Amino acid sequence: MSWLDRDHTIAPPGFNRWLIPPAALAVHLSIGQAYATSVYKTALVEHFDVSLTQIGFIFSIAIVMLGLSAAVMGTWVDRSGPRKAMFVAGLFWSSGFLIGSMGIFSSQLWLVYLGYGVIGGIGLGIGYISPVSTLIKWFPDRPGLATGMAIMGFGGGALIASPVSTALMAFYDPNSGVEGWVASGDAVAKLFLTLAVIYLAYMMLGAFTIKVPAADWKPAGFDASKVKVKSLVTNNNVSAANSIKTKQFWLVWIVLFCNVTAGIGILEQAAPMIQDFFRQPDGTSLVTAVVAGGFVGLLSIANMGGRFVWSSTSDVTGRKRIYMVYLGVGTVAYVLLALLGSSTTALYVVLAFIIISFYGGGFATVPAYLRDLFGTFQVGAIHGRLLTAWSAAGIAGPLIVNGFLDAQGTPGELTAQAYQPALLTMAALLVVGFIANLMVKPVSDRFHESVVVRPEDLELAGDRK
Repeated sequence: MSWLDRDHTIAPPGFNRWLIPPAALAVHLSIGQAYATSVYKTALVEHFDVSLTQIGFIFSIAIVMLGLSAAVMGTWVDRSGPRKAMFVAGLFWSSGFLIGSMGIFSSQLWLVYLGYGVIGGIGLGIGYISPVSTLIKWFPDRPGLATGMAIMGFGGGALIASPVSTALMAFYDPNSGVEGWVASGDAVAKLFLTLAVIYLAYMMLGAFTIKVPAADWKPAGFDASKVKVKSLVTNNNVSAANSIKTKQFWLVWIVLFCNVTAGIGILEQAAPMIQDFFRQPDGTSLVTAVVAGGFVGLLSIANMGGRFVWSSTSDVTGRKRIYMVYLGVGTVAYVLLALLGSSTTALYVVLAFIIISFYGGGFATVPAYLRDLFGTFQVGAIHGRLLTAWSAAGIAGPLIVNGFLDAQGTPGELTAQAYQPALLTMAALLVVGFIANLMVKPVSDRFHESVVVRPEDLELAGDRK
């Protein structure tokens, strides 16, 4: 399978670099389905007759495996090239859906954990980082724009997956027209089978159209020496092995953990949360299941738009300043959502939109933040290691929210007050992240590589000083 190797993906002279973002989007729009899990969350609670927390473990396991696989496989992705990585990611992601569907059909929840959670989560991690370092290399003049283009698809995946999943479950379930309808387990299982086929096709399309630039390629008129115009931006390089020895890596780790934990608190519970916020005294909600599904799609727009708009803005403002906005303004938005969010649906939607745009922006900006601090050498591997923060947040976020909610009452009968402890906890986490971001300084010269290295030399890189 040598046709998957990096050497077979080097772009010819004159190749248009703007053909690369669509290839990255093909993968990220597919794996971005992870943000649409709330659409069928209630259906799985009823099908397996378990708690919200137990169903939330599916998403948590997937995010944990995303971070772990990205950390372990990051150097391999950089060395092997994006085509092989995207090909492997597609196989794992689709296999996760197939095994997950078997678990739903047979009412074996552990199979859903194994399929969507473990196997699908590995596909998430490899697929997530595979296009990022490639796009940074294609756009050294605009790293924030590059990472925004690479990662906005992940945030926008639910924009497609949410309405499509709702429509497919209704199509597969003969009782979909009944008032207060909740999809059957059989309908969710058939949905998983359908998504496995669709996503495999799209991810393979991205894998076979991606290309890497030649070692000596650079954009017309680009001068790397002029990039260093901000205090945190370096033209030096730090290896992945050395990066984790710096305090900067762990400060950015804390920043990402806090931002992600807070965002997952809304995303993982998005559909039932808006219904609960506007539940009437008689137990009914002003927000129907269909409208809630549309709200998930709206949040996907915020997630996707934030990844592109905010990360592109960071090319002008600098990464540190933009994270001050994400974490500072985000704290205020969370407090307002907890205390006033149930007053009007318009206020709720606006606050949630802002919060999730910051959540998405934080993800898209962090690879450029790493590039500024550690250089382009092994930035994909460093990014992979940093995504262990996402793994930790994938456990913490759902546990905080679902733990509070399980203690407050029964799913389907909760109100806005039940969410206040969880939302205020998220606001406190953002304050911690804000402080950590303020402490980020340039990396010490003692961690810099003393020689010029190429992507194909990755397997030879160690702790050179």
